[in-house]
Amino acid sequence: IEATSGTDEPVSRELVSVARALLLSAESYGNDPDIEMAWAITAMQHAEVYYYKLISSVDPQFLKLTKVDDQIYSEFQENFEKLRIDILDPEELKSESAKEKWRPFCLKFGGIIEDFSFKQLCRLT
Repeated sequence: IEATSGTDEPVSRELVSVARALLLSAESYGNDPDIEMAWAITAMQHAEVYYYKLISSVDPQFLKLTKVDDQIYSEFQENFEKLRIDILDPEELKSESAKEKWRPFCLKFGGIIEDFSFKQLCRLT
């Protein structure tokens, strides 16, 4: 990774460090709080865009975020039928048993959805 952007402007060491960190496999980190915070910030930025520019301006009944929304929802209900989405427990979501369920669920959408394993947002309807 070079320390310049495509415009001859220097790139911060922090940005280069984050870029290098994101190239490593997930297994290299476990639950590294710094990596989790980086993903959380990105997820929040995506949520703000979706909420302010899309979700709040379209009737949710007609809203489709992907071509496979119905499949995602159906498989989510099937795989996580006991998950209480009204009261999410972060520690429960980070548990090994939860990871064993989330990984295969996310991998089903590899090649179908861009950034399929990047982050997940749960939305109450």
